[in-house]
Amino acid sequence: MKRTSIFGLILLALMVAISACATPATPAPAQPTQGAASSGLPDLKGRKIAVAIENAYIPFNYIRLDNKQAEGWDYDALAEICKRLNCVPEFKEIAWDGMITAVSQGQFDMAADGITITDERAKTVDFSDGYITVDQRIIVGKDDTRFKTIDDIKASTTTKLGTQKGTTNYDEAVKLVGESRVVAFDTFGDAVQALISKDVDGVVIDDTAGVGYVGVNADKIRLLEGKLVGQQLGFVFPKGSDLVKPVNAAIAAMRADGTLEALAKKWFAGKQVTYDEIGSPSYVPTATPNP
Repeated sequence: MKRTSIFGLILLALMVAISACATPATPAPAQPTQGAASSGLPDLKGRKIAVAIENAYIPFNYIRLDNKQAEGWDYDALAEICKRLNCVPEFKEIAWDGMITAVSQGQFDMAADGITITDERAKTVDFSDGYITVDQRIIVGKDDTRFKTIDDIKASTTTKLGTQKGTTNYDEAVKLVGESRVVAFDTFGDAVQALISKDVDGVVIDDTAGVGYVGVNADKIRLLEGKLVGQQLGFVFPKGSDLVKPVNAAIAAMRADGTLEALAKKWFAGKQVTYDEIGSPSYVPTATPNP
């Protein structure tokens, strides 16, 4: 029941955020769309779009262990966008820490991975309009009585935080405790496992992903009260990409007709797949922290 109520709160926040954002098992390529683009939207004439994706970030993208199928918000959203624009998304798996650089170099047409829109990243890549806003949270040990709020984390002089390298979560962790007390991991899953093993005292993570990890390990970890910075997520493109305007047009249409809201209900409310039900992506090495 607690899990259901938590998802309900997240969904409510996401609904508000969606309305406000107006401005391998390697997955097989999507099947070509049929016919022209939706009325009033640009027609990409069956163009194939190479999409970089991590396949390790519930609920945005992952590969199920039971049927080896790719699932998640990103897959559904890109399928719908390409249906409207008459294009074909071809998903290509890549580790997160090299994703934005690879897109900036033109190795992919775009990336979809719950990516936070930042001024620093915008120096090397272009972003779509924000399609959703999420908060950052901190996960701590369930029985750790030292921390009740984020202020307790800030006040501590010994707290060590884990997170995924190359993320805005890492930047936020550094702001909280200083770089010397932040441990960067290849994946959020590695960071959470380090918390369970008591190698770190907390994990800075996006709200949606944090709820998923706590749902799987409710007897071991919990979400700390309070939220960190809210952040808009968007798709990433090489600088000057001609895909930005068409994708933005599709996002606007999906917001207007309720499709973004329907996707949020599907992927951020109710029962989610858990991290023990998905496979490790092909690029993930043995879990070791990055100093």
